[in-house]
Amino acid sequence: MRNWTGKRYWLVGASDGLGAALAQIMAEAGAEVILSARSADRLTELADRLPGRVTAVPMDVTDQAAVDAATDEVGEIDGIVHLAGVYWPMKATEWQREQAVAMADVNFTGMVRVLGAVVPGMVARDRGHVVIVGSLAGFRGLPGALGYGATKAAAMSLAETMALDLHGTGVEVQLANPGFIRTRLTDKNTFQMPFLMEPDEAAQVLFKHMNSRRFQRSYPTLFSWVFRLARFLPEAIYRRLFA
Repeated sequence: MRNWTGKRYWLVGASDGLGAALAQIMAEAGAEVILSARSADRLTELADRLPGRVTAVPMDVTDQAAVDAATDEVGEIDGIVHLAGVYWPMKATEWQREQAVAMADVNFTGMVRVLGAVVPGMVARDRGHVVIVGSLAGFRGLPGALGYGATKAAAMSLAETMALDLHGTGVEVQLANPGFIRTRLTDKNTFQMPFLMEPDEAAQVLFKHMNSRRFQRSYPTLFSWVFRLARFLPEAIYRRLFA
């Protein structure tokens, strides 16, 4: 169990859903929480109801100037949890260019912008904690996940590379890959979502992972094995099962 008292953590993508639920848990654990997302109103409402020291710093991860300004305002931190993401269900037969680009820019490029502003300082101090939220959708291509699945695969690869490069330093990297969580994003889905979690439940698992020394946690555990084992299926069999 980490000592969270007084630790400054920046939660990017914290206005609702998993991010808001995690902010509640971390604030109750004694951490100083900095909340960022595009919606200033939602951030203020959340900050007002959380205990302890909580600061709202609105930020659009697709805007480099906004990321730089927010990074300066936030200052030195002990850790960062990157949860920002957008999602639209999309098939390659129904490609929506603007939505696909938005998913790429928010879910992955936006993460690169933010981490690029934060991680060098952690490396210089030889101290820090980086938590990247991927998805079970990132393990292998899935039908109807154009854009979203690719961005989560990229986020997972980024986390793995960072963990290798920073091994042996004072900067720790962790990756969490949740399944379906009931949010305004998954409300867009018209299909059945197995093992659907509530945000509070998913946040508890994420926080438990953050208290561990493990690099990766994919959950719910039973559901995650479907995706993890699917990586080893021959292409022909995988396509027959999932296409």
